[in-house]
Amino acid sequence: MSEVQSDGAAVEAELRTFIETLTDTETYQQFSEASEALKNDPEASALLQEFEQKQQRMQDGEFDQSVMSELKELQTEIADNETIQRQQAAQEELTELLQETNDIISDRIGQEFAQSTGGGCC
Repeated sequence: MSEVQSDGAAVEAELRTFIETLTDTETYQQFSEASEALKNDPEASALLQEFEQKQQRMQDGEFDQSVMSELKELQTEIADNETIQRQQAAQEELTELLQETNDIISDRIGQEFAQSTGGGCC
C-alpha cells in the first residue's frame, strides 16, 4: 500500500469516527428529532410549503400587495408554530456547532477548511 493510500485510509477512519461523534451529540440528536417531528406534522409542512410557493411567485415577478400580505400572514403563522420553531432553533444550534468545528479544523491546518472555492473547474 502506498503512503497516499495509507493516509487516505487513516483520514477515512478518522472521518467515520468524527461523524459518529457528531451524530451522537445532543445538538445533532435534537436537530434530528425536531426535523422528524416537522416531517410528521402536516400542518407545519403545509405552512412551509405554502410560504415557499408564495416566495417563488414573488421571485417569478408576481409582486403585488396581495402576495405580500399573504406572505406576512404566513410568516406570522410560521412564527407561532411550535414544531417549526423547534426545528429552526435546533438547526441554528447544529449550524453553530458545525461552524465551531470548522473554526477548530481551520486553526489546526492553518487555512480556511470549509471555504467555498466558487465551484466549477477550469
